[in-house]
Amino acid sequence: MTQNLRRRALLASALAATGLAGLTGVAGLTRAARAEAMPVVKPKIALVVKSMTDPFTVAMLDAARNYQQHFASQFSLTIRGTAKQTDTAAQIRMVDEMIRAKMNAIVIAPTDSKALAPVLARAIKAGVIAITIDNPLDEGAQKAAGISVPFVGPNNRNGARQVGEYLAARLKRGDQVGIIEGISVSSNARQRTAGSRDAMEAAGMQVVAVESGNWDYGRGRDVAAKMLVDHPQLRALLCGNDNMAMGAVDAIRDAGRGGGVYVTGYNAIDAIKPLLADGRVLATMNQFADRQAVFGIDFAVKAVSEHRKQHELSPFVETPLQLVTAAKR
Repeated sequence: MTQNLRRRALLASALAATGLAGLTGVAGLTRAARAEAMPVVKPKIALVVKSMTDPFTVAMLDAARNYQQHFASQFSLTIRGTAKQTDTAAQIRMVDEMIRAKMNAIVIAPTDSKALAPVLARAIKAGVIAITIDNPLDEGAQKAAGISVPFVGPNNRNGARQVGEYLAARLKRGDQVGIIEGISVSSNARQRTAGSRDAMEAAGMQVVAVESGNWDYGRGRDVAAKMLVDHPQLRALLCGNDNMAMGAVDAIRDAGRGGGVYVTGYNAIDAIKPLLADGRVLATMNQFADRQAVFGIDFAVKAVSEHRKQHELSPFVETPLQLVTAAKR
């Protein structure tokens, strides 16, 4: 491993903190002899995200910029992002733009797990390394496109199951619960819903409703309000992210059912902390947005610097999760 790569590995581990030391250099990206023998280039990395104003995305971007500033002489970073969580067409255009700009690698948090596969296949065909963070590509879509795109991120199903298990300890067998999921075509949304179901079914709860809140506060509030009317005995709402959880909290307040319906979230954004403190939200899951961004970029830089091919990359680099409750803020 070159001195530059060693320095990046050390900083990435420091930035990521406990639980991620060792991810840099994972998945077989340690062909030091080959890397030493080839000329050093300054990789051009693109980071393509969704909903640039979302707190989760902001944390990613802050960490990515901080990391690049430490190694400005070793790689460049171009950032693009959509205004809304659902603007897939804009993300496709951004990836095409990065292909034309001859980026060496694209690290992307896809808005849609299926729709982004064809444009990423075009990138790979053009010689661009493609890596996903936050939301993996759909396996069927990858197979259809003839590609394998690594996912650097957590096991979302496991994370949602942990949140659900914490909730289940406060419910009685047979209680009714609803699930407010993210964008239904996104793999991470489906995985979190599956994890919530795992926990509820194992504890003997009734999942009486599942509906998409599109990761959005307003949509989450509206879905929660409808569930409360349709299911007067509802005892809990498991939400796929904290934005929707905050919407659910307000819907419960507006329905005059404060204290009678538990709410859980996912992401552990700063805005959820006061709601955890006063009990309006029971629990959430920290999936460390900053760490995902840093390690996704570092994975890409190493792949380019060591002249790896797309098909040589590990399909999954798992990052840690941490349950957050009122006692663990």
